This record gives sequence, structure tokens and C-alpha cells, in this order.
Amino acid sequence: MPSRAEELPNGRRETRLPPRFSRPHPLTWLAWVILAAFFIVSLEGTNWSFTDLAEGVPALGRFLSKAFPPDLERIDAVLWALLETFQMALVGMVVGVLISLPLAVLASRKHSPAKATYVAARGLIALFRVVPDLVWALIFVVTVGLGPFAGTLALAVDTIGFCGRFFAETMEEVDEGPQKALDAIGASRSGVVACAVLPAALPSFINTSLFALEKAVRSSVVLGLVGAGGIGIELKVAMDFFEFDQAATIILCIFVLILAVERVSSWARTKVM
Repeated sequence: MPSRAEELPNGRRETRLPPRFSRPHPLTWLAWVILAAFFIVSLEGTNWSFTDLAEGVPALGRFLSKAFPPDLERIDAVLWALLETFQMALVGMVVGVLISLPLAVLASRKHSPAKATYVAARGLIALFRVVPDLVWALIFVVTVGLGPFAGTLALAVDTIGFCGRFFAETMEEVDEGPQKALDAIGASRSGVVACAVLPAALPSFINTSLFALEKAVRSSVVLGLVGAGGIGIELKVAMDFFEFDQAATIILCIFVLILAVERVSSWARTKVM
């Protein structure tokens, strides 16, 4: 809103600044009131209690006193489980990205060969994305049995849901100039995608894949809790047997792994972008 000048009784003119906040619409006020009421109800629904939180502080202190110093007696087994966790994340991410590429072409409104194919591809990606990876892990544990293979399959499916959507949206947003030039000389649809769309979208693909790797590493830690391999089962056993010093070792190893993957991924993105 532009500022305006008003004349004062003494003949001087004063410039009035526009209000910092505009008056909200009554329906906007009503929406905020409903949201605030639902938040208050949600606090009660989740049994939010500052009293319980304060009473839990001594228990947290006892846990920390038993967790430190960490027990390094089983460090070899922990490191092997950590390596298996990273292998699950890496293989799951690579397989997921490879499947995401053709699926994203079919899910791209501009490049899909038919509307029915576009709708089917979008629906499949949405299904993979909305179902949590932990649920996929439970399904694959039933399907292929306990172990890292089930976790790797779950991570691959989760990566398809994540990368498929962003790959398709990236292909829809690339510059259309090279595509029109290839169309003008009679290039096929697949030729336009291979020679104009994919090269232009490649940096974004790599960036998204690196984010998918970080996501897969974090997820692979949790999948072990349902028997899908990785270091999660080591952490669960340590906590179930109240071996908090061993649990601290595992938590620190997980922290170092995730931090290292994030730092390497961040460095790689700066080189690509």
C-alpha cells in the first residue's frame, strides 16, 4: 500500500506510512480461531504435560549416567551393522533412482505418451510416497523374510516415491527452447527427452538423489526395529536389556554416519550446482 501525505492544521504536510499489517478478513479470523481451538484439543489428546516432562528429567539424568562412558566392548559388531546400514541406504537409493527416471518421464505431463499413462504413473508414485517406509519394511519382511534385503527394498520404494515426483516436476520446468528445436527437425518424443530434457534436468536429478541418500540413511536406522536389517536391531536389543552404555555407543556411531553423509552430500551438491 503506497504512503500518502496529509496536511496538518498548522499547514505542514506529513507523510503517513502504510499500516504494517492489513486487517484480516473475518473468515481468516474464524480460521485462526478454529486452528487455535484444534491445537488446544490436540494438546489434551496427546496428554501433553509439563509436569510429566519435569518429573522425567531425573530419569533422563539416570539414563545419561548409565550411558556414559559408552561401552566399546562390541564396537566391531556395531561397526559391521553400521556398514550394513549404509549399504542398505546406498543400494536402496541407487535402485530407487534408476526406477524413478523412466517412471518420472511417464509421470511428466509434457512428456508422457498418453493421459492414462500419466495418471497411472502419478498414482503409483503417490502410493509409494504416502505409505511410510516403515510400513513398506513390514510388508517386505513378510514377503522376503527378515534381514537387510527387506529393508533395502523398502528404501528403494520410498526413494521412488520421493525422486519420482521431483524428477517429473523438474522435467516439466526445463527450458522448452531446445525441445522445440528438436521437434522442428522431426525428432521423436524419446529423442527429445534423451537429448534435451534429461541433460537440462541432470543437475537437479543429482541434487535430489543426494537428498534421497541422506533420507535413506536416516530411514535405514529405524528399519532395523522391525527386523529389516541394519543397526536398528542392535539399538533395540541394547535398550531392551537396559545396556544403555552400549546403546550410547550405537547412537554415537549413527550420529557420526549421518553427519558424514550429510557433509559429503552437501559438498557434492555445491560442486554439481
